[in-house]
Amino acid sequence: MRIVVTYDVNTIEAEGQKRLRKVAKICEKYGIRVQNSTFEVDVDNATFNFMKHQLKMVIEDTLDSIRFYKLGNNWENRIEKMGKNTTLDIAEPLIF
Repeated sequence: MRIVVTYDVNTIEAEGQKRLRKVAKICEKYGIRVQNSTFEVDVDNATFNFMKHQLKMVIEDTLDSIRFYKLGNNWENRIEKMGKNTTLDIAEPLIF
């Protein structure tokens, strides 16, 4: 299923900047960054639950937030884009 993950990590203190980097690294393992704090990921339920667990272990509940938007398996008609599109399609193979 396709999921959009967005996050807002409080970076006023140095610890927040470390959490921000850790959250981004976890999201990069599962998907592709489409905006600064937004990722699109394709995962099954078990992988999604594991990813959420990893993120939960990193964030500070009183300072940070993460949102998950479940687009499902038929996501193609649910995403519209305007302007610059420099992201890769995570469903396509990467060939360099």
